[in-house]
Amino acid sequence: MSMLTVSKSVFKTKAFAYLRRVENGDRVCITDHGRPVVDLVPHREAQDRELKELRGLVLKYDRPMDPVDEKWEADT
Repeated sequence: MSMLTVSKSVFKTKAFAYLRRVENGDRVCITDHGRPVVDLVPHREAQDRELKELRGLVLKYDRPMDPVDEKWEADT
């Protein structure tokens, strides 16, 4: 997997070719006047799978704004 850096104007003329490269695992950083503005990265199914496993675990939470009853390490 490689990281390519291209300007907006170059990306615009060859967008489909860069999208194909992203589909094959490459990353593309699109710049505007030399400043990075967008990163194109391949979609990761693993993240979706991990979130899917967590869905439905919280069935009901009546008062989400109430303070937690436990003392946290970060509070000390």
